[in-house]
Amino acid sequence: MANLQNRKSRDGVVYSTADNFEYIFQPTDEDQETLKPSQQNLRVMLDKKQRAGKKVTLVTGFIGTEDDLKELGKKIKTKCGVGGTVKDGEIMIQGDFRDRVMELLLADGYKAKKAGG
Repeated sequence: MANLQNRKSRDGVVYSTADNFEYIFQPTDEDQETLKPSQQNLRVMLDKKQRAGKKVTLVTGFIGTEDDLKELGKKIKTKCGVGGTVKDGEIMIQGDFRDRVMELLLADGYKAKKAGG
């Protein structure tokens, strides 16, 4: 059975009538080497879509391993003193902490920009 997590990356395949059809997934970026902080282009934005009106701060654009992303997420959550999660290549911080997250990322040498409204 195909990997269900890669279901979103089926690049245009909708349906096949072949009995023995099996989609060949492209390799994911999980084994990708983590770039240095100065080479990262991170986006920090505020989001409240599909969250019952609650705001979350999103950090996107991280290029590297899942473990390094989780480590960065843990560091941000600890410094802000709030909860959050790391999934789908994004760091979600509960609440509006865009300015604080920007300060933390810039202090660690990351290239970060505010995005969105």
